Amino acid sequence: MKILLTGAKGFVGKNLSLELKNRGYTDLYLYDLDSDPSVLSDYCRDCDFVFHLAGVNRPKQVSEFKTGNVDFTAKLLTCLDAHRNPCPVMLSSSSQAALDNPYGLSKQEGEKLVRVHAEKHQTQAYIYRFPNIFGKWCRPNYNSAVATFCYNISRNIDIQVNDREVIMNLVYIDDVVDELIEALEQREHRNGDFCFVPAVYNRRLGDIVDLLYLFKSTRRERSLPDMSDAFTKKLYATYLSYLPKDGFSYPLSMHIDERGSFTEFIRTPTRGQFSVNITKPGITKGNHWHHTKNEKFLVVSGKGVIRFRNMDAGDEAAGEIISYYVSGEKLEVVDIPVGYTHNIENLGDTDMVTFMWSNEIFDPIHPDTYFEEVKNS
Repeated sequence: MKILLTGAKGFVGKNLSLELKNRGYTDLYLYDLDSDPSVLSDYCRDCDFVFHLAGVNRPKQVSEFKTGNVDFTAKLLTCLDAHRNPCPVMLSSSSQAALDNPYGLSKQEGEKLVRVHAEKHQTQAYIYRFPNIFGKWCRPNYNSAVATFCYNISRNIDIQVNDREVIMNLVYIDDVVDELIEALEQREHRNGDFCFVPAVYNRRLGDIVDLLYLFKSTRRERSLPDMSDAFTKKLYATYLSYLPKDGFSYPLSMHIDERGSFTEFIRTPTRGQFSVNITKPGITKGNHWHHTKNEKFLVVSGKGVIRFRNMDAGDEAAGEIISYYVSGEKLEVVDIPVGYTHNIENLGDTDMVTFMWSNEIFDPIHPDTYFEEVKNS
């Protein structure tokens, strides 16, 4: 298919054009404000589908609403008519089209033009009244509160919140792109004259701001938010996309001694804690056991042995030393069961690096860690 995108360099256009390429749609006609106006005719002659994303929402003059949202739409449809091209047209409208303001009225008029064009050519019109869209590559300090807040908070710039109780209706850019490609492939979600993105999030403005400040603190605290919530996961991804270019990394606290080092990597509210352990050659670490805390060890570099002994004196194999030889050349996870004292020894001549997971975040008041040599005394 040959697909025309107007507003191709805008927020939705950039995301959509790249995902279309990812999915094998390579014949894309990308049209934007800096395009040679003469190419529009060629595009309209050849295209099989139009994503009409171009529009004006923050003009310097009110008259620009009509120029950008009505007149250009009319020009596009007239160009398709001139080439007798009955291809379907998708229109990016706005939830404000239901309101009596200059922007909303201009969007209403654009919708009417597309609907009339579809009826004339007995083809489909895909009209989407989008609510607020958030995600990567949205222009901050323009018309998106989420983009502005992400940009400013990540840079320690103060933000202004006039009313924390305002409810925002939001759709995520990836969900928008998925839905638009569904429309291209005639599987759109439709309710009467309008199409819609199924996943809509209704959130208090204050709650969104609180989440963004939480995201900022998680990098300092080596933690992660609860990714089981779809909106939180998408907002977190959005926030990271606005980090300053010199702010992608952040330091960790390494606990270093003559044996090597131990560094906490990530703490999660419901999935435990992840750490990196470096053990010097000939060194043994551990020799302790837990009641409830359980762990997973993965040696990713070097070679060593993990030893266990059951603390249950009544066990028929009491005193038996269980050994698991591990190496970065053969990645395998070793579970550390409760009730077994255990240690890990570096058998190589280089540092041994072990990735460790614990089912709970370390609590110094209740560490659930008890010293006991693996070898019988």
